[in-house]
Amino acid sequence: MSGRVDDVMQLCCEVSASREMTAAVKSSGKGAAAAGGGAFVGGMVGGPAGIAVGGTLGGLIGTWMTSGLFKPLPEIIMELPPKYREKLYSDVMAALGTLDWIDATSLIALVMGSATLQERVLAAILYYATKELKAEVQYEKLPLKG
Repeated sequence: MSGRVDDVMQLCCEVSASREMTAAVKSSGKGAAAAGGGAFVGGMVGGPAGIAVGGTLGGLIGTWMTSGLFKPLPEIIMELPPKYREKLYSDVMAALGTLDWIDATSLIALVMGSATLQERVLAAILYYATKELKAEVQYEKLPLKG
């Protein structure tokens, strides 16, 4: 099974690279800490008015911190822990149906040779990235071959 998961991960990297996909995974914990920390420091320095000012400044800093930096999606996919790789594998396999392949190279050739399969895999990757990883995804809409 692990070999098939690796094949599908390579496919996901190929499809996302062909579309120049990038993603920013937001971390709300950092933003909340910045807002709370700002309110606390403001309260310590300026009393009740300082809480409002510190909370506002902390909230602005938190927003900036959680805006996320975009990384290439293939890089994010290759860094996924096993549990997340299994979920992406399941989503892509649902999109591919009963497609049979020998190795990663043949799987990539089959999918990249079919506009329909590319769209299915792309949709599965987008759904996974936005719902499971809570990421904002950007990509180029290149013409499909196949």
